[in-house]
Amino acid sequence: MLFIAFLTLFIVYSTGTVDARETVNDAARIGRRLIHETSIGTMATRYSSDHPTLAGMPFALQEYYASCFTNGSLLLLFLPISRHSRNILASPGHTASISMWHNPSPSADQPRISLMGNVTVLRHESELSPDLKDCYLSEHPDAKWWLPEDPESAHISFWARFDPVSVYFVGGFGDEHYIGEIPLNLYQEVSYSKSLRVQ
Repeated sequence: MLFIAFLTLFIVYSTGTVDARETVNDAARIGRRLIHETSIGTMATRYSSDHPTLAGMPFALQEYYASCFTNGSLLLLFLPISRHSRNILASPGHTASISMWHNPSPSADQPRISLMGNVTVLRHESELSPDLKDCYLSEHPDAKWWLPEDPESAHISFWARFDPVSVYFVGGFGDEHYIGEIPLNLYQEVSYSKSLRVQ
């Protein structure tokens, strides 16, 4: 089942400096690295237009995700009981954001990335490879209590995949860092470098 979503990841990371002005290729590598090395963020969705009191209003809470796909898609654990999931199920179009920091005191000169795309709910465990399940649990061991098709699970849940369709990057201050769109094909194909130092 496919749902349109706008997923924004604001990720802040600090490990060093960039010697020269960032290019869009640098931004793609830094962005993929930030996403890969972060697994908790604040997701925001929007209440459906027919909600009795909060129609169209944004809603935000922390959510888990895991960067388990080579093309930059994200693996989610989708619980119908959650407000985010209900917002997604209520309407094919909605906004979302995920914000996270490696640095406990983030600042405006640090990079962040915004992804917008589609959420596909996988209704059957067979639609997900065991490797992906292991990848998710390696990031979130406590999620074992909410796994799909587990009769002892605390809640009904499904796996879901978030596929970006648009990528926006802010590397920091614009006089030194890249700010703007990252072409989707570049985001999907780039191999992030662990040696790339970002500020």
